Amino acid sequence: VQLQASGGGLVQAGGSLRLSCAASGSIFSINVMGWYRQAPGKERELVAAITSGGSTNYADSVKGRFTISRDNAKNTVYLQMNSLKPEDTAVYYCNADIWMVGYAGMDYWGKGTQVTVSS
Repeated sequence: VQLQASGGGLVQAGGSLRLSCAASGSIFSINVMGWYRQAPGKERELVAAITSGGSTNYADSVKGRFTISRDNAKNTVYLQMNSLKPEDTAVYYCNADIWMVGYAGMDYWGKGTQVTVSS
């Protein structure tokens, strides 16, 4: 199983970016999918998460600006980021709780994509 993230880049404050993360491999089902971020010198933190049923959870710092969604048929999770601020600068990682046939659910991480917001 692999998670491949894309969509990071450099944007000015107030701009938007859309991150995508696709899971591939021998997947039976995916429970929660989410995005985390880690800024230099800081711990990795949850940005947003979404269950297979569509329930969402957001960090207070991104509520109202970021929207997480997923396409279950494509095993893909998205993060639409609007009104970006310099403090959103970080490496963004996707995460998924993936069940393979014959195995219990396991946590998988993508390699991370850099998001840089200039002031």
